[in-house]
Amino acid sequence: MALLSTGGGDASQERDQPAQGTTARLRLLATSDLHMNLLSFDYYADRSEPTVGLTRTASLIRAARAEANASGTSTLLVDNGDSLQGTPLGEWAAEESDVSHPLMQTFDHLGYDAIGLGNHDFNFGLDALDRILTQAPCPVLCSNLLRLRGSTSWRAAAILTRTVAAGEETYQLRIGLFSVLPPQTMEWEAHVLEGQADASDILSAAEQAVHKLRGQGCDLIVALAHTGLDDGTARTNMENAAIPLAYLEGIDAVVAGHTHLLLPGVEHEGLRGVEARHGLVHGKPMVMPGASGSHLGVIDLTLAADGQGGWQITERRAELRPIFERDASGDAIPTTPEDPELTELLAPAHAATRARMGQPVGQIEHPLHSYFSFCAPDRGLALVAAAQAAALRPYLSGRSEAELPLLSATAPSKFGGRAGPRHYTQVPAGQISLRHVADLHVFPNELRARIVTGAQLRDWLEMSAVLFHQLTPGNHGTELVDRDRAGYNFDVLHGAEYKIDLSAPARFHPDGTLTDPAHHRIHDLRLNGTPVTDDQRFVVALNNYRAAGGGHFAALSGADKISIPSLRIQDILRDYLTGRLPSDPLENAPPSWRFSPLQETQAILRTGPGAEHYLDELARYQPELLGMDQDGFLRLGLRL
Repeated sequence: MALLSTGGGDASQERDQPAQGTTARLRLLATSDLHMNLLSFDYYADRSEPTVGLTRTASLIRAARAEANASGTSTLLVDNGDSLQGTPLGEWAAEESDVSHPLMQTFDHLGYDAIGLGNHDFNFGLDALDRILTQAPCPVLCSNLLRLRGSTSWRAAAILTRTVAAGEETYQLRIGLFSVLPPQTMEWEAHVLEGQADASDILSAAEQAVHKLRGQGCDLIVALAHTGLDDGTARTNMENAAIPLAYLEGIDAVVAGHTHLLLPGVEHEGLRGVEARHGLVHGKPMVMPGASGSHLGVIDLTLAADGQGGWQITERRAELRPIFERDASGDAIPTTPEDPELTELLAPAHAATRARMGQPVGQIEHPLHSYFSFCAPDRGLALVAAAQAAALRPYLSGRSEAELPLLSATAPSKFGGRAGPRHYTQVPAGQISLRHVADLHVFPNELRARIVTGAQLRDWLEMSAVLFHQLTPGNHGTELVDRDRAGYNFDVLHGAEYKIDLSAPARFHPDGTLTDPAHHRIHDLRLNGTPVTDDQRFVVALNNYRAAGGGHFAALSGADKISIPSLRIQDILRDYLTGRLPSDPLENAPPSWRFSPLQETQAILRTGPGAEHYLDELARYQPELLGMDQDGFLRLGLRL
């Protein structure tokens, strides 16, 4: 493989021209949203996990390459971002600057040809990212996030060459690649990017990249698009822009990601311009290979020479190859083995991570889990909330804000959803270790503090309640939670008390815009039994993602900031459990919220099978076991 920078190459250079109609084939292999699931292992539960792991995807990569080689097809292997963060292995690797980064070792071992960046790849800061990317074995691309000062460890685009067989001859195919990510990355990662970088609109950056790459004589252009599929309407600064991106002239194939969904598949049916089952968007092949190594994306292209030195795509096919399937009971069954060479390569980092996660930090009296985070008190969230408050209080001491009531906002990190029925927090009573701390708060977030009014607080909670479907009193069978809503946007405000009326329509759209000023789901908002007034003021401890605008919580856009040092929430929680931080009064606060009663109404909760061990916690709802669904989730009927 020859690598040419986007600044090099001469489009006018004489090139061999195949005869018109001569055909060649190219196979594009893609992963996305690996989130450092390099092995088929769950570090939070300390057990094997067949639904994740690049060690399994690696076996699919080898098989797909072998097929291509047997048919004389050239291949290209790419990753589409959000690879560096997501498991304790990722956090260990980001902090161990004296060892080779296991992800870069893996990309080198498997022969990746290009890497795109996603928003989570910036979680550990630019210094850590720069250090890691110096080890990259191939070009690292990001076309719409630029450094404001200093050198950059990624480039805007790259041109790769492939030798393709066409007829009795071989020819050099020039393939241009660029990469885009959500411009909202600047908000979500403001604590590490503010003043250091700037992001531009996906579509405008893509148009510029395509124009430049075509001008440099590229035969094909592939977009590594760390973005999902929305309604297809082009708008400025879209988070999920894959559909209008595919519409742009000059792009031949797209690898999508970010939302952890699947394409081809049924999940995007009905979207304008999308042939979901065939993986075609505006007629162009697109794959979205899930997350955590769950699938390998494969795009096969047949090219015909136009007789003038160029190539046209005459056939296109997109498919996903999974590493597991589910049996009739919903259990995950691996369909491909782990690659033994890669497993051996990663063994030292794997062992070091397990050893680190096994370090004891303290004791807890009751088991903590997230099976019922969306319908009942979650002791794990309450523990994180108390730790956040304990860490914040010393920085309020001696300031006027210390006289204000202190609340603490938390949201579940693991709640099933697209990650599957085993993706729930489960911490046993007794001695707990660092892996349990990570299980309670997965992300490397930092603590922030804001001053909000009662009116802002109310709208904050209204936005959280968008998670739920509207229920008609007296009806049975409606799912409680809207599957299209992200569970990590269900904030609970510990220290306040309130009710959620699910018979009312949501006050906000998921993008944070108001549906109707008359809509209210939040009722009886109180502090220590006293109704909260609109002009009342509160200090709230929260994470940097929410404070920076993540989740479209418009109520927080006008909140006053309180400056505090950089404090990681996982470290805060560890210190709270070890006793380095004092016990906080919020730990003994009553449950924050409950549903307003709906007579003769039953809703369906989808949760993990492990929830059966804790059904006594749902006694008020008279839970009814309704069996497992095809995805392995337990269905519970709850009487509201």
